[in-house]
Amino acid sequence: MELDLGAVRAFVAVADELHFGAAADRLGLTQQAVSKRVAKLEAALGATLLDRAPTGTVPTKDGATFLPHARALVALADQAKAAVRTGPLRVDVLGTRLATTELIRAFHETNDDVEIHIVTGGTGGRTAREALLRGTIDAAFARVAGELAPQLAHTPACLDPHQLVCGRGHPLATRPEVRLAELTDSVTWLPGYNPDTEWADLYEEMRREFPLTIDTGGPNFGLDHLLDTVAASENRHFFGGEFMRIPWHAGIVRIPIVDPTPVYPWSMVWHRDNRHPALPRLIEYVETTYEPYDPTRHWLPRADRQVM
Repeated sequence: MELDLGAVRAFVAVADELHFGAAADRLGLTQQAVSKRVAKLEAALGATLLDRAPTGTVPTKDGATFLPHARALVALADQAKAAVRTGPLRVDVLGTRLATTELIRAFHETNDDVEIHIVTGGTGGRTAREALLRGTIDAAFARVAGELAPQLAHTPACLDPHQLVCGRGHPLATRPEVRLAELTDSVTWLPGYNPDTEWADLYEEMRREFPLTIDTGGPNFGLDHLLDTVAASENRHFFGGEFMRIPWHAGIVRIPIVDPTPVYPWSMVWHRDNRHPALPRLIEYVETTYEPYDPTRHWLPRADRQVM
């Protein structure tokens, strides 16, 4: 019986995660589907590959022997697929209103022969990294403040300066610029705040260093509702990037933050084995247009300063 590549991929994921549920999340499958694939592989090989226990899952002796070969099969299949693929360059930008979309738009203006497919995962870097490892996207823009899988490479892409977004009745609304130290009587509103997202600890770090009060009460009904609520408030604000496309709103003002200016650190991430012919052009464009972090003007968490 020929080996099912999907079953081999499922086995590798479980061996990496040591848990069927975590492997299912990584592959975008149900736990039952992963279990069935592994059982199919074990039947094809005539061997038990994994020891299942309440505390976790570990490869058996046969599983440990087969694992490096399984990894090689999966890697070879991904490389073969990448080598012949000439479709659109698939780029995860997180959200179409963000600075990353503007960067890709500018790239396309000078590289209009490159077909681009924009992906908006909406859940941050972890999901994008998993998609890169699976080969379902070619590049992603995310905050990279920790270690990446060895198969992934990255380069700094963009520093998006924060602006104060508040209503016209806010005490600071008429100021040409503001400082974070002046926000002691204002509330930073982050409805639907998810501590698992890549931006969560950035704002926690900012709160520890500056006198910010963060309200995470929600739910999050979207940007329009956020703007309407902040416009009607005299003591709420949120932070928007300078390059973020925020719809015009009669009751909203955007004010630069200075001394220092917090910046959101976007990096571009890709799989080292990706052979899409347009990927090197995008990497070169990002590297040549990036304006580096300036410690005399910008604020970044310590972990990001080493990356950017």
